[in-house]
Amino acid sequence: MAEVRMYCTRFCPYCIMAIRLLNKKGQEIEKIFVDDDPSLRDRMVRESSGRTTVPQIFINETHIGGYTDMALLDHNDTLDSLLEN
Repeated sequence: MAEVRMYCTRFCPYCIMAIRLLNKKGQEIEKIFVDDDPSLRDRMVRESSGRTTVPQIFINETHIGGYTDMALLDHNDTLDSLLEN
């Protein structure tokens, strides 16, 4: 199973949808709540090459983007292979 890390907030609808999709696939997620600590948002922006919105999702240290990026990977049948590595 892959290592998934996601910067998120507790009330973001896209974060909730990302968590649901990953949970549906049986994937464990390290959730980093940027609403708890503003310095975490700064770290997210640095690690995601300037993206300021949540969620920002990393699979095995590779930044895949936000929820819509991940949903597109799932639609194209490539998300499962990323999660298997």
